[in-house]
Amino acid sequence: MIWYILKLIILLPLIGVLAWGCLKLAQKLQERAGANQGPKSVRIIETTMLSPTLKLAVIEFHGREILVSVSRSGLSRLAEAPARVPLAVAGGEIA
Repeated sequence: MIWYILKLIILLPLIGVLAWGCLKLAQKLQERAGANQGPKSVRIIETTMLSPTLKLAVIEFHGREILVSVSRSGLSRLAEAPARVPLAVAGGEIA
């Protein structure tokens, strides 16, 4: 019984450290893979969850904002409009 508890005390933290190391390594590899890409032409501006299986998302693509519905069955384009101009900041106050 003492041998079992001794193995548990030694191996349980070792398994935890190995799992943490694998997660950190995967995160580092993901960052490195994404760093080589150039500027992106697609940007997600806003998302709203309507239900657990349905989301609305506003995507900016080449100066256009596109409203899409995202569900388990795929994406559907709902509307499209020119990109909004950001609010101008004049003298520290929003104009």
